[in-house]
Amino acid sequence: MAAIALVDTGFLIALLDARDGHNRWARELASRQPPPWPTCEAVLSEAFHMLGPRDGESLARLLRRDAVATPFRFDQSTEAVLALMQKYADVPMSFADACLVRMTEIVPDPLLLTTDADFRIYRRHGRQVVPCVMPD
Repeated sequence: MAAIALVDTGFLIALLDARDGHNRWARELASRQPPPWPTCEAVLSEAFHMLGPRDGESLARLLRRDAVATPFRFDQSTEAVLALMQKYADVPMSFADACLVRMTEIVPDPLLLTTDADFRIYRRHGRQVVPCVMPD
C-alpha cells in the first residue's frame, strides 16, 4: 500500500509561491506524491492567510480540482486534538498542527509533507514519530 501524503501549510506555501525557498523541493515532491492531498481546514485557513490574494487563487484552483481535500472532522477528534495541544503547549502546538498529528493517527500509512521542524518533536499515539518528509 502506498503512503497517503497529508499536506501541511508550509508544503502548500512552498508549492504555490515561486518565491518560497522550498519551492523546488515542494514541486519535486508533488510530482512523486500525486494528489489528492488530504489536509484539514485549519491548514487551509493558515495557507490562504499566508498566501494572500495574489497566490491564494492558486490554492483555490487546487481545491476546485480536488487536488487538496479536507476529510478531517474536528468534531470527531475534539478531545484528542485538544489533548495534543495541551501536551505540546510549551512548543507551542498550533491547532492546525494538532489536527495533522491526529490525522496521522487515523489515516492508514500516513506521510506528512511539511516544512515545519516541530513535527520532529511531536509524537502520535503517545510515542510514535510522525512520519514526515521535509526539506534538508
